[in-house]
Amino acid sequence: MPKDTARTSIARNRKALHEYHIEDTFEAGLVLTGTEVKSLREGRANLTDGFGLIFQGEAWLEGVFIPEYLQGTWTNHAARRRRKLLLHKEEILKISHKLKESGRTLIPLELYFDGSRVKVEMALARGKKDWDKRQALREKQDKREAERAMKSKQYL
Repeated sequence: MPKDTARTSIARNRKALHEYHIEDTFEAGLVLTGTEVKSLREGRANLTDGFGLIFQGEAWLEGVFIPEYLQGTWTNHAARRRRKLLLHKEEILKISHKLKESGRTLIPLELYFDGSRVKVEMALARGKKDWDKRQALREKQDKREAERAMKSKQYL
């Protein structure tokens, strides 16, 4: 039987694009327990408070909320535990050097199934200032108004 290689999204961090300037993205595997995978198969996760860090030469994902599996027993996982990211050593070194620069952080963008494995798309990002956010919203609104005007002109 052929392997399922479709990319099935579980959760997206929609606030990330509003809160941060994304500089670089990469894919990482996650070390999970069985009940975490079962909970993710039900599509239950929240990435909004998540962040990544490099600790003792290993990459970790903190603050991601994967709720307990409803049919789980005493072997259920902690909902906000620290999870290890699976990356190559060269990638970890590259990320750690970039994180040492001021204002950069490591955030999760998307959690998804790649076949039967759970992957996370991580991003090196720089936080936006309040005026950056207002400017981005203004540009988005102007673009939307221009599209509406173009659409109404087509019907005349």
